[in-house]
Amino acid sequence: MAYQPKTLHEIIIQQQSAFPYAKGELSRLLSHIAIAAKIVHKKVNKAGLVDILGDAGNVNVQGEGQKLLDVFANETFLRSFQASGIVAGVASEENENIIIFDDNLSVNSKYVICMDPLDGSSNIDVNVSIGTIFSIYRRISPAGQKVVNEDFLQPGSKQVAAGYIIYGSSTMMVYTTGLGTTGFTLDPSIGEFCLSTLEMKTPKDGKIYSINEGNYIKFPRGVKDFIKYCQEKDEETKRPWTSRYIGSLVADFHRNLIKGGIFIYPKTEQSPNGKLRLLYECNPIAFLAEQAGGKATDGLGNRILDIKPTNIHQRVPFYTGSTNMVDKAEEFMFKYHNL
Repeated sequence: MAYQPKTLHEIIIQQQSAFPYAKGELSRLLSHIAIAAKIVHKKVNKAGLVDILGDAGNVNVQGEGQKLLDVFANETFLRSFQASGIVAGVASEENENIIIFDDNLSVNSKYVICMDPLDGSSNIDVNVSIGTIFSIYRRISPAGQKVVNEDFLQPGSKQVAAGYIIYGSSTMMVYTTGLGTTGFTLDPSIGEFCLSTLEMKTPKDGKIYSINEGNYIKFPRGVKDFIKYCQEKDEETKRPWTSRYIGSLVADFHRNLIKGGIFIYPKTEQSPNGKLRLLYECNPIAFLAEQAGGKATDGLGNRILDIKPTNIHQRVPFYTGSTNMVDKAEEFMFKYHNL
């Protein structure tokens, strides 16, 4: 019998019985995310052939120059969410304020979304893997009213689903609804995301550390000593470990999720609160990490998913990956924390 791959839609339908309150809405929302991802995938694959590479000439709320693909991805996902009729609003890296959908369907919907529409966009023009990160919450304001900031300022432990799409040698969608981390690969021949790994598990130990060592002089002493530890030779722990850093959170995390490793973006003198955004980068990645058996903290023992956000673009230090490696990094951080 010929191989019959299970599609994303089939898996979503099978799992929706675990969320009776959703009445199929969460399933439809994940399907809309997949549709938007296919559109972005097609544009990314043709980026060198159409007028979509380069700077858009704008600066986003983060103070970062926007790429044309940044703008395209943001608009594509926003259109898809509004068209779904099941999203009340969106917090995006590319927009200073929340986007409120106030049509009759959307204003009565249960969900809000936080997203980074195109993570790693500085790599767009050099054909390096980039991605989309998303996080889904149930709104806390009454249905029938416009959403407010408080709907988005919930701790990551309140997420009902999260995931990312990585546009690389193949396009993959990895997501969780709290029932494990599941991976799908886009099959261009049929235009469907097909199941590739039902239950992704990250090793407890790994041999990869991912950090921008170009900022070494700016790192806290604990991080510097951890890097030295990673580089030292030790037979028992099979060191030295390998340094791998792409500069795209999705790509770095995806590799470490599969192979085992740690990703670190610590605070620095210039960025005392870290650089990565809690709502639409750290929270969804932390949810995926934990569901795959990994760990995600701020480097000082504080679980990322327990942090209560205070604004939609809040930044935090981020340590995530194989549990034992995160624990070891925290040992070095605690050593100098009170000095």
